[in-house]
Amino acid sequence: MTRVLVLRAGDDVAVALEALAAGDVVEADGRSVEVTGQVPAGHKVALVQRRVGDPVRKYSQVIGVATADIAAGEHVHTHNLAFVPVARGDVDRVAREERAGVSRSRADVSRSGNPDRLPRTFLGYRRPDGRAATRNYIGIVTSVNCAASVAQMVERHFTGRLDDHPNVDGVVALTHDSGCGLVAGSDGARLFERTLVGTATHPNFAALVVVGLGCEMLLAGELFAQLSSTASQVLVIQDEGGVSATVAAAVAEVERLLPEVGAVEREPIGVDELVLSVKCGGSDGYSGITANPALGHTADLLVGMGGRVVIGETPEVYGAEHLLTERAVSSEVADKLDERIAWWRDYTAVHGGSLDNNPSPGNKDGGITTIVEKSLGAVAKAGSSPLADVVGYAEPIVADGLTFMDTPGYDPVSVTGMIAGGANVVVFTTGRGSMFGSRPAPCIKVATNSAMYARLAGDMDFDAGVVLDGVSIEQVGEQLFREVVEVASGRATASERLGIGADEFIPWHLGAVV
Repeated sequence: MTRVLVLRAGDDVAVALEALAAGDVVEADGRSVEVTGQVPAGHKVALVQRRVGDPVRKYSQVIGVATADIAAGEHVHTHNLAFVPVARGDVDRVAREERAGVSRSRADVSRSGNPDRLPRTFLGYRRPDGRAATRNYIGIVTSVNCAASVAQMVERHFTGRLDDHPNVDGVVALTHDSGCGLVAGSDGARLFERTLVGTATHPNFAALVVVGLGCEMLLAGELFAQLSSTASQVLVIQDEGGVSATVAAAVAEVERLLPEVGAVEREPIGVDELVLSVKCGGSDGYSGITANPALGHTADLLVGMGGRVVIGETPEVYGAEHLLTERAVSSEVADKLDERIAWWRDYTAVHGGSLDNNPSPGNKDGGITTIVEKSLGAVAKAGSSPLADVVGYAEPIVADGLTFMDTPGYDPVSVTGMIAGGANVVVFTTGRGSMFGSRPAPCIKVATNSAMYARLAGDMDFDAGVVLDGVSIEQVGEQLFREVVEVASGRATASERLGIGADEFIPWHLGAVV
């Protein structure tokens, strides 16, 4: 018998745990099925016959309808399955209710679990205003893209030169491609400014130097005023005498700040002060089976200890948003998420697209066929805790427990918003292998399958593929929880060792650029 996995009793498809060939026999959900053709690992094989227009279930959810007759044992993918919203109807409502019961019971188990054997503190930095930090950076913040090169020159000057200041994790240039050309006072301008200020005031920045050009929309002096609690100096290139003079002045200011910032030491801080961003990218057919549910268990454990978790990617919970709204703490919170889904429908339609214009080519190669299938796997990252709040992009994450932030699905834009909102650790799951990192919050990359983890060992931090070998979701979730605590305590991630994260600060551009 060839290995396949049925995710819920009664599903119409199973997931191939290894490549299948014609003639292979799979045993799943109490039946034996002969495979009719090649099925790549991570893809779906039909367990029952489906006719054109019939719903197809995975996770006990309708993930689409058959666009051609499907025989038992046949490969199920884009050639014979598609997302059709009108076909979901009452049968999907029944599946939602079943899944809701499973989620709630799992939440109870997660809370009881074995939390007593898990760490309750991490080694972090306590800021003067009482906030907890997981890194100790000096930031060079730019008001406009025209100052980006200056900030990068300052960062490069200090790269490899901080051995005398072991408590300083680095000098970080916070650069971007905006700050001018936006319509002043517009939604886009306000969103950009909120993102930049939210990131610059992140507790992982112990001190800041602000650099501007002098004629931009968001003037450096105005930005400095909003960052005055942390920023020590503002430098305007046109006033300082050009690039070289500004770089020299910024270097001198950072050298003055280093002893003060380096004097701060890590101390035990409760894990309830962690703000965990959960994100997936480059997903495959295993994402919703291994890494995402394991991360969901980690999230439940953190919430159970009083911490905060934030999930985003509004376009990539589409079709599975009911799994969040049905556990919202109030109808007002549920309505907020429904309103954001409706906004995205209109937003994509105006620009000639639609929310079901997903998954990506890489997702499809990995075995994901429809947006609902992708969303069901993505939502698993949120665990099963009550949905406490829904916030806008880059807005502060203030509620204890689980928060949903309205972000695009695009990885760097989504994580940029969650860090601006206060996330101090990021966990990023990937099945295809995403070369992602983030600053100023560290990013832990989790592989959904062991083959990719081995192939990209220098880029990954954690292998959740062991779930396919029989290790339980709960065990892997607990191991990942420990990984979060160790990274929050200062252990460098793969992306930090590689220097990835500077180019991944990308605020969401909304509205006209003139």
